[in-house]
Amino acid sequence: MSKIDKNQSRTRQRHAASPRGLLRDKSQKLVVIVGPTASGKSAIAIKLAQKFNGVIVSADSRQVYRGMDIGTAKPSKKELKYTNHHLIDIKNPDQEYSVAEFKKDAIAEINKIFKAGKLPILIGGTGLYVDAVVKNLDIPEVKENKKLRARLEKEIKTKGLDFVFKKLVEIDPEAAYIVDPKNPRRIIRALEVALITGKPFTAQRKTGKPLFDALQIGIRQSPEVLKKRIEKRTEQMVRDGLVLEVKKLIKKYGAKQKAFDAIGYREVIDYLNSKITLAEAISFINKNTWHYARRQMTWFKKNKEIRWIHGEAQAIKIVQKFIYQEG
Repeated sequence: MSKIDKNQSRTRQRHAASPRGLLRDKSQKLVVIVGPTASGKSAIAIKLAQKFNGVIVSADSRQVYRGMDIGTAKPSKKELKYTNHHLIDIKNPDQEYSVAEFKKDAIAEINKIFKAGKLPILIGGTGLYVDAVVKNLDIPEVKENKKLRARLEKEIKTKGLDFVFKKLVEIDPEAAYIVDPKNPRRIIRALEVALITGKPFTAQRKTGKPLFDALQIGIRQSPEVLKKRIEKRTEQMVRDGLVLEVKKLIKKYGAKQKAFDAIGYREVIDYLNSKITLAEAISFINKNTWHYARRQMTWFKKNKEIRWIHGEAQAIKIVQKFIYQEG
């Protein structure tokens, strides 16, 4: 082995032994963990953060809300204690939070993490949130149109939610992959943006010059495994007190907040309103979560930059090479 090779080997060993080696890395390296809900993203992100002196930035459109803990599968108190997480619990459920706001907040947090000499790890299943940061999307702000919203809400009441969703997909086929067909407020917003601007909601995104050197890792699970993980997680959520969590939230904020249109919350609200049984609510949560996971995978599969893995060991190996430019 030459003297140069020996020096490089020592450097790699020193970096691997001490996560603080990142302090010598001046490039803007960002690790991104994506995948469908219940795929195990959080566990892998936490392991990476612990091994590589990282800080996690959440890219989940529901974990931003305070009090929505169990139903959004937020990190546990123990996990939050030992691993820094940003952009969790920053809004109340009765407050608006847009993709444009998330992009601004996420970039600010990532830059703070760089300045601290640590590794930012962006994790989430909200594809548009992730793309907003990684692809530096230019997302125009479109103000609410109360008259248009009232008309669309009336259409939903008279013709049904499926009818209005199909109307959205007709003018914006890509929306089928990112807009929940069971979430009236999301459908109304997507239609509102499309009708006001004259352009599809999903086309309101211009890719800019990348802000960071990003490594995108996707967590892959087989459909059979993912379904079982979803069912197991739903059971755990109910045991952990999901129904009581929803009761407290609607008592404080009312049941008609946009944030409560999320999977897990709307089904429990229907149960609390005696529209369905608890067993039916659990069944609907599993079904709707599975459909959401499929939409997530359809979205992420279009991104050819994502490196798909099956477990923690692969993730560690890939991230180590990325950080230290090995191989």
